[in-house]
Amino acid sequence: MYPGVWPAESGLLDGDRLLPLDRLTFPDRTPLLAVGSNACPGQLRHKMAEFGLTSPVPMVRTRVTGIDVGVSAHVSILGYVSASPVHAPGVTRELFVIWLDAEQLALVDATEPNFDRVRLPEPSARVELDDGGTLSGVFAYVNRHGVLHNGDGVPRSHPGQHALISELLTASTELRRMFGLTPEEFCVRARADARLCARGTQLFAKEKMVTRSGLEHLRVR
Repeated sequence: MYPGVWPAESGLLDGDRLLPLDRLTFPDRTPLLAVGSNACPGQLRHKMAEFGLTSPVPMVRTRVTGIDVGVSAHVSILGYVSASPVHAPGVTRELFVIWLDAEQLALVDATEPNFDRVRLPEPSARVELDDGGTLSGVFAYVNRHGVLHNGDGVPRSHPGQHALISELLTASTELRRMFGLTPEEFCVRARADARLCARGTQLFAKEKMVTRSGLEHLRVR
């Protein structure tokens, strides 16, 4: 289930193998903060293979302050509610930065139709490496529909797919009518049904569940 399994350590994704890294930065590539399935080697491998790309992808574990993993305000046709970064002063998370070459970056951009790639603000968002160094010029994908909140207008953290969908279904009678009573039924109904997913996305806004991520103004594409 989304977002898939993340690595325990930094590594170089080369086909089906996650190899040791000899360094943590790659100046000839673009650093991209992954808050969802882009941090899953299996998902990355699938994306690259689908378009015939075979070049390796460095995946570097980092400690990120000022950014939390929020909840995208849209229902994906893959059958889940995805993650999106949100501005969160004082919050620190361990997240992966993937380093993409120009061809890989263009491909991943194309697979994120509901997101805008933005450059994270410095110094309010700090990305620290295991060796104590910090990264600048890090990008992330921010959901263009906004993010969900808990009722107080503050972006909610993503608790994991099963827990999240359970909470959303419990809170909304109309969402249960559209997607069923359980996370499993939600995923089955949503998967590959673009019209239903669009209605679910509209319902989030209609029921006033949506707020801003705090990163929208940084849009670069």
